[in-house]
Amino acid sequence: MEAAVGQKHKHLEFVLASVCELSASAVPSSVPVVARFCADGGVAELRFHTESESVDGFNVDLRTAQLFKLGPLQSVCISEGSNTNKEKSYSRGVTIQFGNVEESKDFHSAFEQWKNEVVQGTCLPNGEISASRSKFDDKIEPSSAKMYFHYYGQLLHQQNMLQDYVRTGTYYAAVIENRADFTGRVVVDVGAGSGILSLFAAQAGAKHVYAVEASEMADYARKLIAGNPALAQRITVIKGKVEDVELPEKAEILISEPMGTLLVNERMLESYVIARDRFLVPNGKMFPTVGRIHMAPFSDEYLFVEIANKALFWQQQNYYGVDLTPLYGSAFQGYFSQPVVDAFDPRFLVSPPICHVLNFTEIKEESLYEIDIPLKFTASVGTRVHGLACWFDVLFNGSTVQRWLTTAPGSPTTHWYQIRCLLSQPIYVMAGQEITGRLHMIAHNAQSYTIYLTLSAKMWGPGAEQGGIIQTSSCKLDLKEPYYRMSQPQPYMLAQDQQPHQLIQAQDIQIQGDDLEEPELLQQPSQS
Repeated sequence: MEAAVGQKHKHLEFVLASVCELSASAVPSSVPVVARFCADGGVAELRFHTESESVDGFNVDLRTAQLFKLGPLQSVCISEGSNTNKEKSYSRGVTIQFGNVEESKDFHSAFEQWKNEVVQGTCLPNGEISASRSKFDDKIEPSSAKMYFHYYGQLLHQQNMLQDYVRTGTYYAAVIENRADFTGRVVVDVGAGSGILSLFAAQAGAKHVYAVEASEMADYARKLIAGNPALAQRITVIKGKVEDVELPEKAEILISEPMGTLLVNERMLESYVIARDRFLVPNGKMFPTVGRIHMAPFSDEYLFVEIANKALFWQQQNYYGVDLTPLYGSAFQGYFSQPVVDAFDPRFLVSPPICHVLNFTEIKEESLYEIDIPLKFTASVGTRVHGLACWFDVLFNGSTVQRWLTTAPGSPTTHWYQIRCLLSQPIYVMAGQEITGRLHMIAHNAQSYTIYLTLSAKMWGPGAEQGGIIQTSSCKLDLKEPYYRMSQPQPYMLAQDQQPHQLIQAQDIQIQGDDLEEPELLQQPSQS
């Protein structure tokens, strides 16, 4: 890092009139003090020293520092404790006295330049990782990140994904069937895991593949790739987060498997988008290219009773002499705050589904922090609506073949299954009645989302045009804490006035690149 900084950001020095630490016993320096911006050891610091020796305690870590003007010739710099104190990090500050206004202006300008360019890592040499706090660390709770990378660092979990043959087989087909997109191209595998997608890309003729993996799985990936020498010479495994690492060249293709439950769980889509902005050449390809969240209201009396009955334990009035009923209401709501992950029969759906499109080639990272989806359905059958069923699919928009990977009910089951948001108060609908609502998802720092769901049924029959909403039910769920039911689809008999919904069957439909600008063109046609 020293070399890179030396090229563009030479160590800057300012001779200051005086410097004084912010403490009751501190005495201003009686001799001029030199302030030096430097980045030794990969950490950007502001160091204060006299000509003879450093002034003890006056080193400031620029990663956490802020500079404020107190007057034309005086400023205060506040930061966490210097890296010279390894045992404890704590808030501290120094007041700085300048000799003239011009010196103050130049110092503030240099401070902002180092904060914005050096600390943010734009001057890192290729292949190095920034020592500063990354964007990932800023938005993700450390304990969540630790558990996340520990989970994906284990081979048994990688095996679970590899043995999802719908997932792995679709990726393989999407890559191999689009050799023209990979042959002679540089590829970045975002969150490479075991390195299987990197190996697929190399099989398809990639010039070179950079497999970026932050967990301990990177070591296993190196071992697996080395065991395939015909491909290994064109694959480099880089251990680190895509938010932090630097690569020696830009990529023409990104490949990744960033999908979680409901598409967005684990918040890896944000890392996929960050990798696009950092590494992908203009008009480069992304595999996958587009994701869609599909939603439809459902009716499942068995599921509703199953979840409601879980709280019956808390209705005991004499549990070893203790009345548990005061906690029954909280337990009941707690069970209904868990999204249900399982495979269900598509005939449980009360209406045709709608979808929300995420175009990975265009979407901004910040737009994934909060996702707001208006809901509008027309009931196909008179029944009780117990909640909203959701699933997703992704498109690999190759030049030769456009291939879908779907998790739809009725399709071969994947390790993602489907997900259902259950209402504690169902609503009643008639065939032909309009159901409206809102699915609002807000990202949180445990790498998931808080879900707010509202469904409403409008008045039906004579006078409906003058009537308003007659039933509304809402719930709040944590996508991080689902109930993994994962039962196989139950036998289900069609009601007399209900038709099977075949809109959800995924197909390998042809989609032109220009069509991606119109989300409605991504709707898959119904089968007749």
